[in-house]
Parts: sequence; structure tokens; C-alpha cells
Amino acid sequence: MKNKKIPRPTVNRLSLYLKCFSDLAASNVEYVSSEQVAKVIGLNPAQVRKDLAHFGKFGRRGFGYHVEQLKEQVSKILGTHRQWRLAVVGIGNLGRALLMYPGFTDRGFKVVAGFDTDPAKAGWELDGVHIYLFDEIVKVIKKEKIDIAVIATPKEALDAVMAKLHETGIKGVLNFAGRHLLKDHDIIVRNVDVALELEQLSFFLTNKGSGNG
Repeated sequence: MKNKKIPRPTVNRLSLYLKCFSDLAASNVEYVSSEQVAKVIGLNPAQVRKDLAHFGKFGRRGFGYHVEQLKEQVSKILGTHRQWRLAVVGIGNLGRALLMYPGFTDRGFKVVAGFDTDPAKAGWELDGVHIYLFDEIVKVIKKEKIDIAVIATPKEALDAVMAKLHETGIKGVLNFAGRHLLKDHDIIVRNVDVALELEQLSFFLTNKGSGNG
């Protein structure tokens, strides 16, 4: 299946579907209806049926959707059927929390290295993950075949971090540095701005009649 054939709003909901099907599979649920999925995710059943139709014909009349089959299909589309190797850049409070977050492993991601400019942190072991000096980032990322860098540095360090990452062949960046990174031709970038999300929440709390879509 070609991802480009799937509408962007559906792509944005893929992780919600995967979480739903994974939880159902863990509870030994074999089939689920569009109404049940819609209730869990917060959509209407018609939208669920339309979204899932992009993955193939999984519905069985009188039974619903086959949970394990859909879980495997969505995982393949997301790419989480394989393991992605991560590095965390910036081992401050946020970086340590991200590095030790247990949910990564369950979703197909493994943190294998951390980096910081503070020599006092070099040589640390956090949950079995070795912390290196930032100067070693190019060598270590290539050696460890790291796919994704999670940036948790101050925003002032972002340019220097990205300059080094361009030397590594890294495939993707998850940016928590608090400064929006523009589109990069060589690296796929996702920006995570907690303050922005809080501002959005503040808007909907202030303007309750505006909806929260």
C-alpha cells in the first residue's frame, strides 16, 4: 500500500488506531465494530469506516473488524513493525525523562545513546543507555546506526546540533528545543512545542463555543 494514497487527516489518526487495536489485542478481543472504535478514538463510526477502508477490506459482516489484522497493517504503514534506534541530544531534565521513557520500547523505538556538552555527564549510564560528549555525536550515530535524534537542548544550541546531524546521515529529528525547525531537505523533522499546545488548550478553555477540533 502506498502511503501517498491515504489522506493526511487519516494519516494523522494512524497512531490513535494503532493504540486502540493494540489495547484490544492485549485484551484478547478478536473483532471490533466501527462503533466501538469510534467511541474509543472520539470519531463518528462513518469516519472510522472510511479511514479503515484505506487499509483494505477487513470487516466481516456480523463480526466487525479483525483486530490483530488491522493492528499489523497499521503498524506496517507507520513503520513501527521494525525497531527504530534513537539518540537523545541534551541530557537536562527533559532529556533524561525522554531517554528513560518506557513507552518508546513498546511502540518500536529504542534509545541507544545520549549526548551532552557537559563533560560531567559523559560516561553516565541511564537505564543502560550510555551518555557521550556532544563532540562524539557523528562517530557514535554512524557506529550505532541511529535512525532518529530527539533534540532536548536549549533553543540556542539548535543550529549547532542540526549542523552536526547533517554529517551523520540521520533520517529523522524530533525537536523539543522550543524553536520551530523549518522543512529540511535531508532530514524529516517533527517539532514538538508544549507551550504551543498549552496555548491551544488555553484558547479552547477561553472560547468554549469554538469546539476543540
